[in-house]
Amino acid sequence: MMDFIIKFAQAHETFRIPEIEALATIENIPLKIIQSDEASPICIVQLPSADAAKKLIRRSIMAQSIHELWGSGKNMEELNESVRATSSTEWPRYKNSSFKFVFDSYQGSRSKSSQLSVINNFQYLPFEGPIIMKNPDEIFTILELWPWNSVPMGVEHPDYYHLGRFIANSARDVVLKFDLKKRQYISTTSMDSELALITANIALAAPGKIFYDPFVGTGSFPIACAHFGAVSWGSDIDGRSIRGEGNEKSLKGNFGQYDIQSFLGDVFAADVTNSPICRRRVWDGIVCDPPYGVREGLRVLGIKDPEKTPWLVERGLKHGMEFDYVPPKKPYSFLAILDDILVLAVETLVDNGRLSFWMPTANEEDQQISAPAHPSLEIVANCVQVFNKWSRRLITYRRRPDSEVSKEALELYADREIISEVGTTANELNPFRRGYFRKFQSDS
Repeated sequence: MMDFIIKFAQAHETFRIPEIEALATIENIPLKIIQSDEASPICIVQLPSADAAKKLIRRSIMAQSIHELWGSGKNMEELNESVRATSSTEWPRYKNSSFKFVFDSYQGSRSKSSQLSVINNFQYLPFEGPIIMKNPDEIFTILELWPWNSVPMGVEHPDYYHLGRFIANSARDVVLKFDLKKRQYISTTSMDSELALITANIALAAPGKIFYDPFVGTGSFPIACAHFGAVSWGSDIDGRSIRGEGNEKSLKGNFGQYDIQSFLGDVFAADVTNSPICRRRVWDGIVCDPPYGVREGLRVLGIKDPEKTPWLVERGLKHGMEFDYVPPKKPYSFLAILDDILVLAVETLVDNGRLSFWMPTANEEDQQISAPAHPSLEIVANCVQVFNKWSRRLITYRRRPDSEVSKEALELYADREIISEVGTTANELNPFRRGYFRKFQSDS
């Protein structure tokens, strides 16, 4: 095993390790996290080889690059000692290679003369090849971690140094390819490309797998899964969001824009509680962003009060199969929709298949909504995107094989109190909506 430095993008810090661990699972690469800190973009890992490092990073969205670790230290003296002790056996391999040194400084910077002074500290390296600034054989990166606000404070030296041999860049530039600003068809709830791609990675989307989004909207998650080679299906309670405005401005038109039509299985109108999908163990992954019910209350197909509106029942029986029929909807509990998603996953995911879905919650601990649980599902990642007074979490579960789930646990779950909230209005059925409009202020 060898030590490597992963340089992360300074964003969505809680998503970093879950994505890298998921990529190691996809690529079947042994991975050990040696050092990681959400306050720093540097992560040190152990991997079998440089080839394994390239495979690990090649589809990462959160990482920027990966480097073979040659040494670390709090100052130049420590760094040089570490480089000699750690990497001296590697030096002969690069004796005649062309090379250059570059700086990657976090929270600080150096003048050109200061950079040259640091580079001259490595004159003991027995490199005889030419220094080439454009496309050299090897790039050696000096990664510096400076204290916060170091430039205006006049700090002269960083807190820590790493020297790494560059191995590969990540796939982070693909975020721009799928940027919503360039997409032909979106809605107000379309998930931005970066988070959709990260979700697909954590859910283990890959060639040969099939994925499903029960709240497909304009197709952000199926598009991300398709980019990584998975074939995706989707459904939505509102068929208009799928059909859009025509051939190009539609969900299928989005797939055409990126030339990935062959990775779209099909899409159809249905809600999660009234779905034509057979409850068989077929999906490798389920990825979705369920509605939060803030702008409008959550709804499912059905009639709120059949006795008071019998004509709605009659109309459905008579015209339900017609193309332009719009079925009635009834209010739905926010907590119930989370529970129903888990039940869908348990009944349709293959062994070790993953469910990744987003859910909102307050930041205040006493107002937070707990992640739903099921004995057949194990939480493998809980990532958070923080806003002002609330957050949304990407919660990822692994479908446990039945052999890992005890009958007692399943019986207790079956006998649990069924989730229901008293009331019929949007606010009464949605604790997050209630908190959102009162700005998450405590009742006391």
